[in-house]
Amino acid sequence: MKTPRFFQRSELTSALWAFKSEFKSVGLFSMVANLLMLVPTLYMLQVYDRVLVSGSELTLLVISLITLFLLVMMAFSEWSRSRVLVRAGVRFDQQLSTRVFNASFESHLGEAQDRPTRAFSDLIQIRQFLTGNGIFAFFDAPWFPIYIAVTFFLHPLLGVVAMVFAVIQGALAWFGHRQTVAPSEAAAKAGTDVGIYLQSKLRNAEVIESMGMIDNLRHRWSVWQQAFLDRGRDANRVNSRIVAISKFVRYTQQSLSLGAAALLVIDGQISPGAMIASNFLINRALAPIDQMVSTWRQSATALAAFLRLEKMLAENPERDANLTRVAPTGEVILRDVVADAPGRATPILKGVSFEVAAGTVVAILGPSGSGKSTLARVMMGIWPDMTGEVLLDGLPIQGWDRLELGPHLGYLPQDIELFEGTIAENICRFREVDSERVIEAARCAGLHDMILRFPKGYDTPMGEAGSLLSGGQRQRIGLARAVYGDPAVIVLDEPNANLDDAGEAALVKTVQDLKAKGKTVFLITHRPGAVAVADRLLVLHDGRIVADGPRDAVLARLRPQQPPRSDASPPLGAVQPA
Repeated sequence: MKTPRFFQRSELTSALWAFKSEFKSVGLFSMVANLLMLVPTLYMLQVYDRVLVSGSELTLLVISLITLFLLVMMAFSEWSRSRVLVRAGVRFDQQLSTRVFNASFESHLGEAQDRPTRAFSDLIQIRQFLTGNGIFAFFDAPWFPIYIAVTFFLHPLLGVVAMVFAVIQGALAWFGHRQTVAPSEAAAKAGTDVGIYLQSKLRNAEVIESMGMIDNLRHRWSVWQQAFLDRGRDANRVNSRIVAISKFVRYTQQSLSLGAAALLVIDGQISPGAMIASNFLINRALAPIDQMVSTWRQSATALAAFLRLEKMLAENPERDANLTRVAPTGEVILRDVVADAPGRATPILKGVSFEVAAGTVVAILGPSGSGKSTLARVMMGIWPDMTGEVLLDGLPIQGWDRLELGPHLGYLPQDIELFEGTIAENICRFREVDSERVIEAARCAGLHDMILRFPKGYDTPMGEAGSLLSGGQRQRIGLARAVYGDPAVIVLDEPNANLDDAGEAALVKTVQDLKAKGKTVFLITHRPGAVAVADRLLVLHDGRIVADGPRDAVLARLRPQQPPRSDASPPLGAVQPA
């Protein structure tokens, strides 16, 4: 029978529920620890009401030894539940870390408001909450009625006093929740914004330093930093106020409960031992509530982190690991694709449709801002805000497992990002290095001889080579990475933007080799040399296809009949629709 959707657990809740046996163990240890916390009360009652009256040293020795043994058992229970929770927290992190890692990358592709970079800090906050004092308060809270009942057993008035202060502290906990959640979330968000802003500027330190922009950017950073400090101050002010009120209530409770018990002793209704014991019982009964108040900010932060992480995992479901498909041949079909972006009044791509047979080389032309790079991301299946269909060999590209599909795709974006590792590792996409295939990809991109000139060759770390590589060389390494492993579909976005004549000749040869192997190549370019190897031209303007067909036929349509001068002809990428 299928579980109703209302009762279905989220992925994160299910992950926590998998540790129910550990939570049961913690609950059992908490029961033992809380029951044994009655031992000091009973010991005081025996000392005041039995030992002091009888004057028996043997009785004192026996009850002291029994008390010591029971206190050792209580300490063991406290230690055991902490150990169980710490182990559960580590396993919880290990169980979800890979899932969160993958989901954060997918979330980054469609990130608009939420910050996927917070995913791992959210996971850490949840794990720390599971092993901190806040969770212990949750397990200790159910024993509050037992302590209150024992207090009522000593005298009803003491039980009423305990109940009154329990209500006050409970109301204080609720008030603290209402008052601290919003400031804490605002402070956390402001801190994340400051970190992201600073990291983005550090990545461009050379540009900032060379053009004297650091002082201007520092003023902007100071605004963000001040906002973070203000949010943090507001959160700390509210939290400090709640903690101060909580301390006042706690100390007042200790004094008044002792005064009420002393009054009952004066009236002869309870013994002095019961007076001391009742004060301890009331303090112990209210301890979980007091602990909740003191850890409320941590609890609120953990809850917010849980909700954010739960939302991210729900929006980026895990791919079916058992789903396997036949390797694609490279047929690409787009049907009525509309690609949008946050903050835009109109879509970037507006109903783009075309079919490309496997083994075709397609050159995509168009002026800047026409949607060429967005189209490249759409064909790779990494543009989030999209409607329509993108089919690879007749199957939706979103339905593929990305780990399975990745080796069959090659992508060279405009902004080349090389990662920490060796040149060989970057080329082979950080899989196990296959020397023959790495060298083949490097030769295909025309950079084999260049790599051999480095002291360590293919084993040169990018940290060392990064400062020695020109823009064109970095682009060639990105090209080698894109063609590594003979992928079926290769999308090259401005692959010759930083290449010299020799580099562009190597690019043309690379495309010709891929074409000879039957690979489907999409070439976004403005240069005629690269267009010459294309079978088909596709021209974009304002997000729409304005020309599509065989290369020579499209060029004939776009080329002016009598251009005034050869040097005045517009570049291919800047053609306007007829």
